[in-house]
Amino acid sequence: MPTAYVTAPPEAAADIARTLVEERLAACVNRVDCDSTYRWEGEVHEEREVVLLCKTTDAGYDALAERVVDLHPYDVPCVERFEEDDVFAPFAAWRADVVGPE
Repeated sequence: MPTAYVTAPPEAAADIARTLVEERLAACVNRVDCDSTYRWEGEVHEEREVVLLCKTTDAGYDALAERVVDLHPYDVPCVERFEEDDVFAPFAAWRADVVGPE
């Protein structure tokens, strides 16, 4: 099962996280404040951002990634997939139960 790693500006992060969980695209989204240094359009920027760790399923990942792009204020949002080889079985079962159609 994958976790999607997403970064977002602080003013958008909570809404993105809540929408993903409400729409059953993620079982849980952790929000972690961070400072980001990145190059954009030829210049180096430093900004406050929020890392969103979005717990989803294999079947749900593509829809989650598409929804993040729809909701996100950036032209090119960071959406990366992390594969998990070893997940606590009860957690994996819970996640599989709450992601997707009811």
